[in-house]
Amino acid sequence: MSSIDDLFKKPNVPSNKRKLEASNDSVNKATKVAANGDVKSNGKYTVEDANNEEDIEAGPALPPNEAEENVDDEEGRFFGGGITNDTADVLNLIDERDKGEDAKAEKMDAAWVRKLALNFERKISKNSELRAKFEDDPQKFMGSEADLDADIKALSILSDHPDLYGDFAKLGCAASLVSLLSHENTDIAIDAIEIINELTDEDVEADQEQWDILVDAMLEADLLNLLYENIARLDEDNEPDRAGVYHVLSVLENLSSRTSVVESLCNDTAFIPWLLQRIQKKEAIVSQNKQYSAEMLAILLQTSPAARLKFIDLNGIDILLQLLSHYRKRDPAKGTEEEEYVENVFDSETCCLDERDGKAKFLEAEGIELCLIMLREGKMSKPRSLRLLDHALSGPDGVACCQKLVEAAGLKPVFSAFMKTQDKQSIEHVLGILSSMLRSLPADSAERIRLLAKFVERDYEKVNRAMKIRREYASKVAAVDQEIEGERQKLSAEEQGYKADEWLSRRLDAGLYSLQTVDVVIAWLVAEDEGVREKVKDLLGERDEGLEVVRGTLEDQLQSINTTTEDSDTIFQDMLATLIEHLRD
Repeated sequence: MSSIDDLFKKPNVPSNKRKLEASNDSVNKATKVAANGDVKSNGKYTVEDANNEEDIEAGPALPPNEAEENVDDEEGRFFGGGITNDTADVLNLIDERDKGEDAKAEKMDAAWVRKLALNFERKISKNSELRAKFEDDPQKFMGSEADLDADIKALSILSDHPDLYGDFAKLGCAASLVSLLSHENTDIAIDAIEIINELTDEDVEADQEQWDILVDAMLEADLLNLLYENIARLDEDNEPDRAGVYHVLSVLENLSSRTSVVESLCNDTAFIPWLLQRIQKKEAIVSQNKQYSAEMLAILLQTSPAARLKFIDLNGIDILLQLLSHYRKRDPAKGTEEEEYVENVFDSETCCLDERDGKAKFLEAEGIELCLIMLREGKMSKPRSLRLLDHALSGPDGVACCQKLVEAAGLKPVFSAFMKTQDKQSIEHVLGILSSMLRSLPADSAERIRLLAKFVERDYEKVNRAMKIRREYASKVAAVDQEIEGERQKLSAEEQGYKADEWLSRRLDAGLYSLQTVDVVIAWLVAEDEGVREKVKDLLGERDEGLEVVRGTLEDQLQSINTTTEDSDTIFQDMLATLIEHLRD
């Protein structure tokens, strides 16, 4: 069963696969032949050129169609078709037999794949031979290029038959398709990338084994490095190349469900530096590819610790803070690519703050100060700055960030958010910040004394607020617990085990995490100050409750950590155990 910390200490990255937007541009790559016969195509000959030649009429004009000239002859000498009934029956039988043979020929099975593979390999070989033989004369190989392009696009039908992926891979076609990414004509390479994207897309109804067989074959053919080589050579000023970059990013998203693939991307390619460079590119209006690059970066950083460490080494923390600084007071327009771009930049920064080195770089780059500016003056950036602070201050490595927040006069804006915010996510993050500071600030330090004074001032108004939050979430969680208990009584022990994750998810949706966090805050205050202890007991007494309800929440949390987390935070467990003892009357 998943632990609560795992579920709540990672930002949510959008999981809905985006689609390439149609462009209004009509930019077409074409081979230009000068008067002297020199080819001016930057080494590329487009498939469209070959196809267009088929539309050019040559030779004498065709004779007029007599059938068209006699359209008025409805009851002339050809009335009735000129055939007998017996002849018509014979022709009908022939038509039915031909239809049956066509249906049989189009049956999608292993034999069909073998035929497809043989034809595909022949087209690749023929194009390769002609290109090598007539390297300086594109006219000699343009026809084979068009044929190859048509065969690549025809592979799209396989996405409707994932049960044939295994045959396709075993016949070597998956590797051959990947090899086309190194084709001299980027049109061919882009078409191959687009087909790979279709075959590996999450919308394909392939089971895991079928998908794995295909992807393994492609990875063995050096797919990742070839994808990077293409994204590095494509020029986004041209519409076809811009679409090619999009398809490369889409393939990466398809493959990112595998942690091992993400590790290879980080260790064996330069995709992380490319994505970091791409999201910095200045654009008058944030493009789809810039937004998608930010999204892919967030996905990779969330998936892999190795990706986060490499990104941190590239000075990514500071670069992201510089990008976010443009939005400390300004909001992107709603519903735009820019809005999604900003969200993903925040997500990437948040992921890195779960690493020790990330917290150190964040502190060094004055990330705390920027978050406090956003908290005071921002709109869209305000709740996201709370999330950044929550992650930066969390854990045993967040001590320096906790101290810096107090030193930078951050208590006032944090407590202002604590008293005023009603948003569920923001409340969770504010409670996380307060819990981290109570856990990490050294005893009797000036920073800790200032923090505790905030809870005591104005007749314990912050304590009242904490207790109000507790009551709200305790009520919601209790209602869900009652429903779950009713379901539990009708199930066997084995069935209850299957439902455990679902029940936990429902309790979390009701606010279990916030309830546990606010009770940790309350427990710390009760342990630290006798006046707060009496105030809390009075407020609990209004509902005939005592400190045992807070203690019960902490005991459940400790039990959950002991039973569900293998690599647990022993310091946190010891802290909970100590607080539980302080809550005993």
